[in-house]
Amino acid sequence: MCFGAFDGLHPGHEDYLRQAKDLADELIVVVARDITVLEVKGNLPARNEQDRLNVLSAHPLVDDARLGYTDDRYRIIEELRPDIICLGFDQESFTENLDNELARRGLSASILRMEPYEPAPPKGFAMPSFDNDENDFAEAEYEERGLPL
Repeated sequence: MCFGAFDGLHPGHEDYLRQAKDLADELIVVVARDITVLEVKGNLPARNEQDRLNVLSAHPLVDDARLGYTDDRYRIIEELRPDIICLGFDQESFTENLDNELARRGLSASILRMEPYEPAPPKGFAMPSFDNDENDFAEAEYEERGLPL
C-alpha cells in the first residue's frame, strides 16, 4: 500500500509506484482527499480527487486505488490491513507516529521508505568535475542554468 496526492503523475511518482509494486503481489494506492491536500500543503491540488483517483485506477502498476478518509486518515489501513506500507522518500505527512498508530490498532504492517528517484543522465552527458581548485562554472553560468550557488 502506498499513499499520496498524485497531483499529476511525474517520473518520481512512477518510480515510487514501481518500487512499491516490486515489493508485493498487489499494489493498493490511497489517493489523498482534496481537503487533506489543502490541510497538508496549504492549497488545493490542481486536479480534483476524483480525477486523480481515475488516473491511478487506470495505471498498469496499480491493482486497486481508493480515496482516503477525511475523518480518520488511518482507517483505510485498518480496513485493508496491508502487509507492507510504502512511504515516499520525502513523505512526512502522517508518518511520524505511523508505527505507534498501527500498533495501537493491532496492525503489524512493515513500513518501508522508498528510495528517491534518480533519473539516468542522458547518453553522452558527463558530470563536471570539481576536483581542481578552479570552478568549472562561473557564477553567471550557475544562475543561467538555474543551479543553486
